[in-house]
Amino acid sequence: MGVKKFRPVTPSLRYKVISDFSEITTDRPQKSLCVSLKKSGGRNSRGRVTMRRRGGGHKRKYRIIDFKRNKFDVEGDVITIEYDPNRSARIALVEYPDKERRYIIWPDKLKVGDKIFSASDSQVDIKPGNSMKLQHVPLGTLIHNVELQPRRGAAFARSAGSWVQLMAKERGLAQLRMPSGEIRLVKEACRATVGQVGLIEHASFRHGKAGRNRWLGRRPKVRGCAMNPIDHPHGGGEGKAGQGNPHPVTPWGKPTKGAKTRKPGRKSDRYIIKRRKGKK
Repeated sequence: MGVKKFRPVTPSLRYKVISDFSEITTDRPQKSLCVSLKKSGGRNSRGRVTMRRRGGGHKRKYRIIDFKRNKFDVEGDVITIEYDPNRSARIALVEYPDKERRYIIWPDKLKVGDKIFSASDSQVDIKPGNSMKLQHVPLGTLIHNVELQPRRGAAFARSAGSWVQLMAKERGLAQLRMPSGEIRLVKEACRATVGQVGLIEHASFRHGKAGRNRWLGRRPKVRGCAMNPIDHPHGGGEGKAGQGNPHPVTPWGKPTKGAKTRKPGRKSDRYIIKRRKGKK
């Protein structure tokens, strides 16, 4: 598991940094856990573009991930570590004694042949891949795949390199510290998985060329100041002078780049102790 750099023999290789894929053990997914994935191209049911810069991309199959970890009190064997085109993290295929197989998000330091365990309502060894309720997790432990509501399935800390640290527990609530610096409360009955999500180097990857973005289904982005006045509030003007130096807005005139869009007084406010850096 590491990064792979290239000699700049072509312009696209000059800044390219990708995974060496050394952690992956097979290139064939479990067929029974794959379903078809239909692309929307950023359109809604009426065919209108509701999300710009979406479209194209390589064809994919969706891998069904076990975010609930509800195969309780049974040890599972990790048999493969695989690439998943639908997420930044790798996935691991786990086989249980009854021959049922499930995919989980691959935690760092979990290897093929290791055993994982999901406890229904007790503490288990603090090893990567083991799952339990927050009330049984020791303070200071790094966790991922954390539920926001009990039995709903993991909601956050699921992408490559993600982690959450358990800081304190009181009155049935657990205090969690996010990588962003935010500190929030979650019910102790929520489940989490021990360890940090694998592929920590993901933050240092660089595509190196526009084509790799197109493979991911991301279309080009055009700056507003490069458009005509009819297409964008920043458009028009002579050369790069444009419309002076206006406050940044969307094509529809709403403030962007730092403007707060979250409505105050939401029910979830009482669960956030400290907002992430730059937020009040």
